[in-house]
Amino acid sequence: MAGLRLLIRRALLHLELLRNRLRLRFLQWLNPGIEIHPDASRNLGRARFNVAPGAHLRIGARVATEAREGGLNFILAPGATVEIGEDVWLRSEIGQTYIVAFEGATLRIGPEAFLNGCHVSAKGRVELGRRAWLGPGTRLFDADQHDLDDARPERIGEVVIGDHVWVAGDVTILRGVTIGEHSIVGARSVVLEDVPPHTLVVGAPAKAVGTVGDRSRGR
Repeated sequence: MAGLRLLIRRALLHLELLRNRLRLRFLQWLNPGIEIHPDASRNLGRARFNVAPGAHLRIGARVATEAREGGLNFILAPGATVEIGEDVWLRSEIGQTYIVAFEGATLRIGPEAFLNGCHVSAKGRVELGRRAWLGPGTRLFDADQHDLDDARPERIGEVVIGDHVWVAGDVTILRGVTIGEHSIVGARSVVLEDVPPHTLVVGAPAKAVGTVGDRSRGR
């Protein structure tokens, strides 16, 4: 009996993987703006793809996510470009991950980055470097999202997260910010200004409280 249950589980897993693979192929056939590397995780077949005509979504080799329906969400407006580098982990077990690019915006995620139940939104340009980490509940916006009033229209400012940066949980990063390489942003911080490389910042607003060494081999 145990052997039969094992065979059934294996068969169901095989069917699920086949379903995901076919869905990804169908999505790419239906929308030429979606390019998914053959070596990317088949679990991407459980993600939600809202990619408008004229938008471009490129997902690199060995990009991984979990088999969670709707745990990963791509929302791209016309003319938007999103590029996800090799070996990126778009984790969705702890919370949903949203990757959003408005009309004409560019959002690039470097190789080996780790996005863990967070929300990244680009109205202009957002860049995440190699092995950049964003923790659960973190929100990154490169724009005000709305006009402040009749006299003060919405402002947009490029956001750049450097290589080997660790942004902890429930952090908010606002427009015009650059976080230098090998820096760490503590939990629940609000980042309003640039962070120099190799700097530890915490608080709302985030302030420097220490230095950080080489994080290129850290876990």
